[in-house]
Amino acid sequence: MARIVYIGDAVTATGYRLAGAETRVPPEGEAAGTIREVVRGEVDLVLLSPVLAQSLPEEELAQVLTMQRPLVTLVPELFGDAHPPDLKREVRAALGIEA
Repeated sequence: MARIVYIGDAVTATGYRLAGAETRVPPEGEAAGTIREVVRGEVDLVLLSPVLAQSLPEEELAQVLTMQRPLVTLVPELFGDAHPPDLKREVRAALGIEA
């Protein structure tokens, strides 16, 4: 069975954990170290939050994203910036009630 690890925010991690993936929610300032540790491990697929990916230097991020093993890909966080959307406003805008 493939070993999949999600690295990102706690809310999105909960969903991936329920789907069977391992998850890492690094403390502030430790994202780069967590990413480096995971990609050096025995992992088949790394799902990486774009927000945390920015903690790596640009050249290192490019190298991580082009590795053959593990496969590393960026996946969106559940709420993007970790704030839930205003669903009431979005529905009203979609219906043309509110701009």
